[in-house]
Amino acid sequence: MALISRRTLARAALSALATPAPVPGGPGPTGPAPAAGAGTGPAVRSAAAAPGPHGPSRAAAEMRGVWIASVANRDWPSRPGLPADRQRAELIAHLDRAVRHRLNTVILQVRPAADALWPSPYEPWSEWLTGTQGRHPGWDPLGTAVEEAHARGLELHAWFNPYRVANHDDPSRLAASHPARTHPGWVVPYGGRLYYDPGRPEVRAFVRRAMLDAVARYPVDAVHFDDYFYPYPVAGQTFDDDESYDRHGGAFPGRAAWRRHNIDTLVRETAADIRRVRPGTRFGISPFGVWRNAATDPRGSETRAGVQTYDDLYADTRTWVREHWIDYVVPQLYWHIGHADADYAALVAWWSEVAEGTSTLLYLGEALYKAGDAGQPSAWQDPVELSRHLTLAARYPRVRGHVFFAARDLAADPAGAMARVVADHYRGPARPPR
Repeated sequence: MALISRRTLARAALSALATPAPVPGGPGPTGPAPAAGAGTGPAVRSAAAAPGPHGPSRAAAEMRGVWIASVANRDWPSRPGLPADRQRAELIAHLDRAVRHRLNTVILQVRPAADALWPSPYEPWSEWLTGTQGRHPGWDPLGTAVEEAHARGLELHAWFNPYRVANHDDPSRLAASHPARTHPGWVVPYGGRLYYDPGRPEVRAFVRRAMLDAVARYPVDAVHFDDYFYPYPVAGQTFDDDESYDRHGGAFPGRAAWRRHNIDTLVRETAADIRRVRPGTRFGISPFGVWRNAATDPRGSETRAGVQTYDDLYADTRTWVREHWIDYVVPQLYWHIGHADADYAALVAWWSEVAEGTSTLLYLGEALYKAGDAGQPSAWQDPVELSRHLTLAARYPRVRGHVFFAARDLAADPAGAMARVVADHYRGPARPPR
């Protein structure tokens, strides 16, 4: 695909918003932050965790993360087919840049599309490394990333996409040994792309084995899923899982409940596998920022999003947090403060309430990619917008940090928004929460 990333795919997914607000796999005006939500949150968190005149204390624990997307060479490698030493040098540069910005965690996409950035016995090497799926890149990217991140005091979270097979719909373009070719019944074409069918227990078992291989091989600090479960809706198209529904859906009141069960089961089983394979490794998920609108469900957020994870992606993200099926959640709150249909302030308050009383850690996904982008609303032309997000979130004790999308934008920082975040909030080091 022409640059297909979380940003591009979510931009299409959110076309149904009354006022579009694109999100990468997932965003007020200039001047002071709008009042909406700004004065209604809980008291400011304790002084030990709140930014002081010199930033957080060394003892403070907060997530300061950045995503590094490999799909379509969004962030890294900069293009396919680079020599191994160039790929490694680019990766190291991303890690060093994270350290310079006083971040403490990198979330590296290591299974972007039913492929691998390590020597997997289950799936082929990613085409984003060499340009040819299945071709050995001449080094071990994930093994190197873990070693080099830890050497710099960074956590390395391994980011997996469970069900995406390809960003095209031609199975013949996959490597000859690809499981999607040897098991064609596992695959559903939809929206010009290929997906594994989440309704097949054998698919769920396979993707867990494929992902857990990396956890068994490497001391990653966490397993990380993004927002893609069942695919984002495509107007006029149907995800054809009739066969698996007929075979496995009889005990459920309808297809939607069955699909949610399938995703719930993947989450629970993955969590159990991680505990078995490498105890102490955490499990986190970064969902689209709206579970359900309040107009759909009184438990939902005061938003008017055209996509709701519960109804459209069959991902019951609220339950995962409330039941502590996952160790942390990073909702992608990729809108500005005061957005008419999905106000950042309202969503911070909603997610904070969801996390209240649970042991699931709440981090917030931040749209660094929007800052300074001429195609974004005026709020994003103000380099202070992103810093305002952290100031507002500091009012909510349940918010334990932020993750920025994504590494390429950390490097470019055209509006100086990330520099402002560091100056305002990251003046001292912080360790990740545990």
